Amino acid sequence: MTEHVASNAQPKLARRLGLFDATMIVMGGIIGSGIFINPYVVARQVHTPFLILGAWLMGGLIALAGAFIYAELADRYPDVGGQYAYLREAYHPSVAFLYGWALLLVTQTGGMAAVAVTFARYFLEITRSSLDDKVVAALALLLLTIINCFGVRAGSSVQNGLMVLKILAIAALVVCGLFFVSAPHGTFGPTLDRPVSFGLLTAMGAAMTPVMFAYGGWQTASFVAGEMRDPRRDLARGLIIGVIGVVLIYMAVNFVCLYVLGEDGLAQTTTPASAVMRLALGERGAALIAVGITISTLGFLSQGMLTAPRVYFAMAEDGLFFKSVAWLSKRTRVPVLAIAIQGAFAIVIAVWGKYEQILNYVVSVDFIWFGLTAASLFVFRRRAVEARKVEREMNSQASVLMTTKESTVDSTTNSTVVRFRVPGHPWTTALFTAACALIVLSTVYKYPANSSIGLLIVIAGIPVYFFWRWWRRK
Repeated sequence: MTEHVASNAQPKLARRLGLFDATMIVMGGIIGSGIFINPYVVARQVHTPFLILGAWLMGGLIALAGAFIYAELADRYPDVGGQYAYLREAYHPSVAFLYGWALLLVTQTGGMAAVAVTFARYFLEITRSSLDDKVVAALALLLLTIINCFGVRAGSSVQNGLMVLKILAIAALVVCGLFFVSAPHGTFGPTLDRPVSFGLLTAMGAAMTPVMFAYGGWQTASFVAGEMRDPRRDLARGLIIGVIGVVLIYMAVNFVCLYVLGEDGLAQTTTPASAVMRLALGERGAALIAVGITISTLGFLSQGMLTAPRVYFAMAEDGLFFKSVAWLSKRTRVPVLAIAIQGAFAIVIAVWGKYEQILNYVVSVDFIWFGLTAASLFVFRRRAVEARKVEREMNSQASVLMTTKESTVDSTTNSTVVRFRVPGHPWTTALFTAACALIVLSTVYKYPANSSIGLLIVIAGIPVYFFWRWWRRK
């Protein structure tokens, strides 16, 4: 069915990551700049605390449903490349290639570029430097590229440290907002800001775009499955623990922003976290949270540089990217060229694009792949049932285990070895897939120009795939 060239080769990446690393990578992939900035974007689309908090809670539930799905997929296919491997095995190498293509040119790289610009803005606010924010963003991406070339342990250690610091910064924001603001503006008045109508539905859909951008990133932990000591156990657990932790953090931050600023005040400030801390501790508080945000965004960039290059490495092993991208450093055992490519593309987009444009074309494309990956679970479950049926028939004839290619590919889907299963499947999986489709449609409807950029880039990958096929045969 597939053309996975390296399916019989043992991974050469170093397995040095455990459960704590997996959990920190999951949380680090989610918590970047979005939670510090996007609350105001949501408040400009819907205008009551009920709708604002409801959007963030809905986004958290969608992310949690996705984490359950990815946990089972990680249990079934603990391969290097994660989501790329799921799409390859479920559908066809062409689908996996388009995912990797979109990851490099749109979703992962675009997300990193948007966060790098945010990092630069807060860094300049702290230092009062006259440097251009795009120059600072490019330098930060370059630094993290170099660090991650020193090895997965070095990259993970930096990521873990930054993740702990950003949790402390968020905890300080919540505590200060609740206990050190003398005159909060939150009223928590009406439930809805308009009658139930198509207009309310489209407004909630528009609000979900920045929410889902802020929740995005948990799937990238699957990229480093080939470097985990026990990916089937640790990755599945890390996904669930990490996403639940982030949902709790995000709800707390949004409650505090509404409590301190009120819905109108939240909609009017583009830096809500700084506004809360300024009311709590004055300019010193604003400076402290600016430091926290710079650490948080740097941690997100570090996580992206640690995880995404493993997809390009897997693509190169499959013969769908330059062969040299699969080269591993003998000393650090990391794909140095893949890391360098990720850093270079992120720098280009950070210098070229604007935050709002990047956000819209990332979300519109990213959730296409979320939906396809979730749907792949139906494919794997069906194959497992068929494999068990054939196995029972052959056992009844006193035959040996199946030796066909299909049974080899899907041996990990046998229910006797799968340790984690999605609660409520197929309903929860179907709802997550439908939610992904609605988010894509809503984003395209609300931001057609920016969304079309991302979609056109994905479509442009189709002739590129056939070129690589031709190049391989030649």
